[in-house]
Amino acid sequence: EKTLLRLSSSWTGKQSIRITDPELWNLLTEEKKRQLTSLDLIASENFTSRSVLESVGSCLGNKYAEGYPGSRYYGGNEVIDKIEVLAQHRLLELFGLKLHGQRLDQADWGVNVQPYSGSPANLAVYTGLLKPHDRLMGLHLPDGGHLTHGFSTLTKKISATSIFFESMPYRLDTTTELIDYDALERDARNFHPKLIVAGITAYPRLLDYARFRKICDSVGAILLSDMSHISGLVAAGVVPAPFPHSDVVSSTTHKTLRGPRSGLIFYRRTLRPGSQELQPPPYVPVDQLEPLINNAVFPSLQGGPHENVIAGVACMALEASKPEFVQYAKQVLSNAQAFARSLESRGIRLVSGGTDVHFLLVDLTQSPGKPALGRGDGARVQLAADLAGITLNKNTVLSDKSAQQPSGLRLGQYSCFAFYYSPG
Repeated sequence: EKTLLRLSSSWTGKQSIRITDPELWNLLTEEKKRQLTSLDLIASENFTSRSVLESVGSCLGNKYAEGYPGSRYYGGNEVIDKIEVLAQHRLLELFGLKLHGQRLDQADWGVNVQPYSGSPANLAVYTGLLKPHDRLMGLHLPDGGHLTHGFSTLTKKISATSIFFESMPYRLDTTTELIDYDALERDARNFHPKLIVAGITAYPRLLDYARFRKICDSVGAILLSDMSHISGLVAAGVVPAPFPHSDVVSSTTHKTLRGPRSGLIFYRRTLRPGSQELQPPPYVPVDQLEPLINNAVFPSLQGGPHENVIAGVACMALEASKPEFVQYAKQVLSNAQAFARSLESRGIRLVSGGTDVHFLLVDLTQSPGKPALGRGDGARVQLAADLAGITLNKNTVLSDKSAQQPSGLRLGQYSCFAFYYSPG
């Protein structure tokens, strides 16, 4: 019996990775040093708290939990159910979608916390609410949209979204570099999309959700708002929330929310005021959003959820509800504005002339530099910045033809300010 116990202890691994796998330990240490000693300006990155890291590295990673709370396909999920429900409660309360103490089934919104990340979350929405080859519209990638919003080129369908569905982009006004809502409305009336995505990845301005809602209602389309980049700002109440005008809201959790790498889908459970009279009627009735989306996440697209990550999301939601998090978000916005003014004072041109969010977009084709920079030089600047200990990312700007050799830089402010924020 003692021998069996000793073998069991050895097999389950009680020693640190530092002892069992020094090669990997050295690589982890090297990356940690890089993160701590470089200036991180990547808008989609952030630093999670120790509490979140402990949750993700916990024993919850051992448990398989196909299904949803109260309806699992495996035994032993009593505690797992409590953790997943806790994450749902905290997220709905964080975004003002549920009162404290209110049951989940009494709230006007629900949330699925099982998507592995943002891209699967968006695909689950499309899979659940659309039929194959249904039409959707999203912001064009070179104009600041995301791959999952339907990106394709004239010669190739790039995103799976554009492969399985018919997508048409909306674009920026080339003069103002703001979304051309009038053109979007005209195109929607001609294209008749079943779903329109209001979301950004490199558009440094706020979205007019009310205008998106009006356009969707005019053609009976679903409004999916992808707030992945701004969800932390929304939670802090420093930018407008998409919820009042949206049918579905998706998000990642690792960017401005400072959580683990995961995805969320919020769905409306009750009618919007006045929506009963809409003609044409919505493509999907509101009472069908919850079952269709949940079924798309599991069993259509995923198997067992990562419950250790969901615990990290629950921890993240608690941290984001603290007053310190609001101050953090306010300071990030203030820093972004100051950064924009500083760059412009040096003759560097910013797309749309500034920013309303936590990042800004530099256009190298019209910015001074020695040596002179121009079209396609985003990759060159990114490499030079890496050598100088500054982490940033190249990014497409209007009229760019190549995502690998773009002419812009996206510069964020969340990570570089994270060490001055404490979740309490």
